[in-house]
Amino acid sequence: MTYSVAVSGASGYAGGEILRLLAAHPDVEIRTVTAHSNAGQPLVAHQPHLRSLAHLTLQDTTPEVLAGHDIVFLALPHGQSGQYTDALGDTPLVIDAGADHRLTSSAEWDAFYGGAFHEPWTYGVPELLVGGDKQREVLRSATRIAAPGCNASTVSLSLAPGVAAGVIDPGDIVSVLAVGPSGAGKSLKTNLLASEILGSANPYAVGGTHRHIPEIRQALAAARPSTDSGAQDIRISFTPVLVPMSRGILATCTAPIAEGVSDAEIRQAWESAYGDETFVQLLPEGSFPRTADVLGANTALVGLAIDRAANRVTVVTAVDNLVKGTAGAAVQSMNIARGLPETRALSVNGVAP
Repeated sequence: MTYSVAVSGASGYAGGEILRLLAAHPDVEIRTVTAHSNAGQPLVAHQPHLRSLAHLTLQDTTPEVLAGHDIVFLALPHGQSGQYTDALGDTPLVIDAGADHRLTSSAEWDAFYGGAFHEPWTYGVPELLVGGDKQREVLRSATRIAAPGCNASTVSLSLAPGVAAGVIDPGDIVSVLAVGPSGAGKSLKTNLLASEILGSANPYAVGGTHRHIPEIRQALAAARPSTDSGAQDIRISFTPVLVPMSRGILATCTAPIAEGVSDAEIRQAWESAYGDETFVQLLPEGSFPRTADVLGANTALVGLAIDRAANRVTVVTAVDNLVKGTAGAAVQSMNIARGLPETRALSVNGVAP
């Protein structure tokens, strides 16, 4: 069966990456691409690297244009997807790459985003531990999927094995991320101009204000055994830093070691979680990833260190924010939900140099 697909926000970075992956997918036909201010223009005027899709023209983003497809991807800024999702009730599968359907708490939405709160959808991180199982089991029957925030899924995948196994204390998590500016979207912003970021590292959303924080806490709470409490005692200090690379996230996360836990038990938690995974790979002891190793790949590479002097575990994870962080997670989740091979149209191989 070939699934008809529409992609909204197709002139942006996330939409363009979804299209790049789907263009090589044998089970889908990209029929419709939409945009707002760029409607009426050729897709390749905004995504000149997508040569195989040069026949497509950007249409207006309206419920009427998006309806009638087997699968719809929404790659819109936060607060914009919700106006379309109610009108797509007859669409068999809708995947939102924005934030509108990620959070389960309306209070957290109000605190970090504001505006209308929309019902939470199935979270699109297949490898994430959830109550002793993996999120992919929930995705198998999903018809509405919320693709993750790139920073949030990177931190959650980094620490969920330790939380689930009880080998770290989630009450004192510190995460510092080096991130590329493509994660902020394609809109013109002064702080994202090349003259502002080249040769500089720029922290932003410092002091607990970043919008991905409640998403991380929600995911780590879900990783705990069902008898444990929720997210209220998961505390994280989260600091992203813009660095001059177009793509990539390098997340360094630390948390205290739980009392009485051995080094072998700590490493075993991550080996058990990811030993059989294709796209989340734990590196050998003493090895740590680079963002260069995952560019263009749907791969998260994880390095683990045990710092007994500080009594903390350190996890360093590298992802391509536009692939594993966003579009790759969306396509991987689509594959699972449609009963297709999970790896279809997704590669573990990056691009070098």
